[in-house]
Amino acid sequence: MSTVLQTNIAGTQPNRGKVRDIYDLGDKLLIAATDRISAFDVIMTNGIPSKGVVLTQISKFWFEFFAGSVEHHLISDDVADFPAPFCEHADQLAGRSMLVKKVEVLPIECVVRGYLAGSGWKEYQASQTVCGVKLPAGLKQCAKLPELIFTPATKAEIGEHDENISFERAAEIVGSDKASYVRDRSVEIFAKASEYAESKGLILADTKFEWGLVDGKIILIDEVLTPDSSRFWPADKYEAGRDQESFDKQFVRNYLEEIKFDKSGPGVELPPDIVKKTSAKYIDAYERLTGSNFAW
Repeated sequence: MSTVLQTNIAGTQPNRGKVRDIYDLGDKLLIAATDRISAFDVIMTNGIPSKGVVLTQISKFWFEFFAGSVEHHLISDDVADFPAPFCEHADQLAGRSMLVKKVEVLPIECVVRGYLAGSGWKEYQASQTVCGVKLPAGLKQCAKLPELIFTPATKAEIGEHDENISFERAAEIVGSDKASYVRDRSVEIFAKASEYAESKGLILADTKFEWGLVDGKIILIDEVLTPDSSRFWPADKYEAGRDQESFDKQFVRNYLEEIKFDKSGPGVELPPDIVKKTSAKYIDAYERLTGSNFAW
């Protein structure tokens, strides 16, 4: 499969994020996941083949998995259902795009953690807390937490970092009723997804959800439980007290650390072996989670 760094649909102009090209269709959006890859909030100059398709198809899998229990924004991922001129561009959009409801996005990231990793581990080492949530003493890196915790964050612009915030601060931003609702639903979804992932030999360490408001209802939006928004670890290789293998861009991060990338400015070109390994990791995540061969 060729690498799609950006979509180009004649007569239209998308809003390009770190990974997604978003087309505003009035009451709907068309979201195309490209093969762009960012690390340390910097977009690299070359992409990862199939990555956008993997992200889209995993999100589709989870939307269907939660069908009936969680309302979401997906209308269709079939290019034939897209309005003109998008329906004429299956070469760019097939497998990697979704027609979705347009919503008022709640301006917080809804992060749920089941294990002590990433920024949570760093904060715990300093203060024995994660986003103000007090945790027991003596926990190891990547240890399973006594119970799931909800640790919201602000939504950052491109080139900026999300900032962890307390639940109280999240309630100030979106209102206490909305904050309580998305907290409870996020934890509920995480628990179900975690149980499913375990049946596939995977540990779901943490993830971030996004929610939006439409017709007076809060619905699940954006990508869901993908390697870009979540930490999945192979259960058979898990051991607390160290970093874990993951199904994301770890090869890219490691390479950038090796070359002492300054984590700002323009991205660099990733070498072919890093691209190949990273693509294989994304596809492996898809196949493990869905139980299907990646045939795109």
